[in-house]
Amino acid sequence: MVAICHCRHCQRQSGSAFSVVGIVSNDDYNQQGETKVFRDIGDTGLSVNRHFCGRCGSPIVSVADAFPGVTIVKAGTLDEPDQWVPTQEAYCANALPWLGEPSTRQCFDRANVGDQI
Repeated sequence: MVAICHCRHCQRQSGSAFSVVGIVSNDDYNQQGETKVFRDIGDTGLSVNRHFCGRCGSPIVSVADAFPGVTIVKAGTLDEPDQWVPTQEAYCANALPWLGEPSTRQCFDRANVGDQI
């Protein structure tokens, strides 16, 4: 699944209006190299471990206790991000108003996108 996330945490981490993420099974995720981790707390009160490159600071993945068994990959870090087309949006209630009209993608006010995993 590929989604756009408008939550304040993703806005801050990306330094932008939203983050594009791909949700993959932990079994399908393979990482080379070390990352540093910032431990965040999601709106569920559970931990979200945000992994980033210790050399350049780019966000790489997030591992959320609320979504066991999956890794949330930041699509902008991939070599071919254009192949990851979002079908859903989360935290649309936080979408910045200057983005314009809502998209035609399925849009959830909060994190209901996790129900689709």
